[in-house]
Amino acid sequence: MPPPAPYVMAMTLHIAFDNSYARLPERFHTRQAPVPVRAPALLRLNTDLARQMGLDPAALGSEDGIAMLAGNLVPEGAAPLAQVYAGHQFGGFVPQLGDGRAILLGEVVTPDGTRRDIQLKGAGPTPYSRMGDGRAALGPVLREYIVSEAMHALGIPTTRALAAVTTGEDVFRITRLPGAVLTRVAASHIRVGTFQYFAARRDTEALRLLSAHAIARHYPQATGALDLLRHVIAAQSRLVAQWMGVGFIHGVMNTDNMAISGETIDYGPCAFMDGYHSRTVFSSIDAQGRYAYARQADMAIWNLAQLATTLLPLIDPDREAAIEKGTEALHAFPEIFKRDWLAVFRPKIGLADAEDGDAELIHRLLDLMEKEQADFTNTFRALAEGLPGAGLKDRAGFDAWAVDWNARLARQDGAPQARMRAANPAYIPRNHRVEAAIQAAGAGDLAPFEKLLQVLERPFDDQPDHAAYRSAPTPDQQVHQTFCGT
Repeated sequence: MPPPAPYVMAMTLHIAFDNSYARLPERFHTRQAPVPVRAPALLRLNTDLARQMGLDPAALGSEDGIAMLAGNLVPEGAAPLAQVYAGHQFGGFVPQLGDGRAILLGEVVTPDGTRRDIQLKGAGPTPYSRMGDGRAALGPVLREYIVSEAMHALGIPTTRALAAVTTGEDVFRITRLPGAVLTRVAASHIRVGTFQYFAARRDTEALRLLSAHAIARHYPQATGALDLLRHVIAAQSRLVAQWMGVGFIHGVMNTDNMAISGETIDYGPCAFMDGYHSRTVFSSIDAQGRYAYARQADMAIWNLAQLATTLLPLIDPDREAAIEKGTEALHAFPEIFKRDWLAVFRPKIGLADAEDGDAELIHRLLDLMEKEQADFTNTFRALAEGLPGAGLKDRAGFDAWAVDWNARLARQDGAPQARMRAANPAYIPRNHRVEAAIQAAGAGDLAPFEKLLQVLERPFDDQPDHAAYRSAPTPDQQVHQTFCGT
């Protein structure tokens, strides 16, 4: 027998919703409550994040709170909906996608004045499910919880995980798996694909409303659609440069997975590199290497070009003039990204100022690392810790590079070691550790999941008691593929 429909929660949990996206016209979304589950149970509540959002952790952890996090209760003031959007998926355009397994409960304005979405991921089928079950398996929920919180601790813009609950129901992928729901918090869930949806329908009025909404929410200093495009270009450039600095590979940089806020969103087949290779791919569905590590900046500008195309009617009523202005904005990306990439990588080798030869110096080190597929994280951390040769096997090659590096360091003030320690994490969510935590949780043991989260909260600290978490995987521990949660 199917579970009952959700009902409006009593006042045991008060959330001051202010649902701006729900106030947009009906064609932007479908009003829909989450589909309740049979036996919700709390796996983990992010109490620090709850407090930052002005929410009561005790209320969230109560019976009613857990029911809300599972989708069985709808809080008073919520306006649950599924957002519609389109997107290029691996280069192929799909004119309608949308939230196929996620329900936006609503928005809250946090005590610091920041507006945040609260979304339930795995909340049941919607009109956009495309024959899917609308549910999420435990593994992908825990993966997103771990990796998104690790990204936050690394200082990289990201959606965050407020809670994970099990559902008491199974989902079917290749095999039967335990079900779960992730409560995701985001600056918004507006994507490049959201603009594409309305552009594909030549709905200029909707594009105008969406652009105005996005400006008010994310870039209030922007003076119009062209300026919005420039701001999104800058935000995405910074974000991808930060990904590169920690060896992160998103894995599925489709336009429906690119948030205009500049946050990392949709942790599906993502991974952090162990051994460095510029063409590393983990995603099981990226057979051609479209979203390989070194191609992420190229894919960002490709996606941004799709955004620019949607904004043309708003940039200038003269289409040729609009194309010229949009093209000029896009052509600035390579220099912007070079600046942002150097801003990330200069501190990684201890540089505090800028010289013309810095990019070449950094690339020479990366070339040494790539030749022996040296561990990305550990090599840079070893450099910060003064380990001879930074742990590289090619000591002659490193020593030759170090002559120029030391000469470069001598031309600036200050000790580089503290700068490098602050730029090079000792701990990342290594794939084999994430997989081990997921496997243990599936068997009912949450201790590895909790321990991993604890370590990843302080990625730049030495943590000698947890030194094993710094180790690269042994050959039999290596994870070669990661998978989309659907």
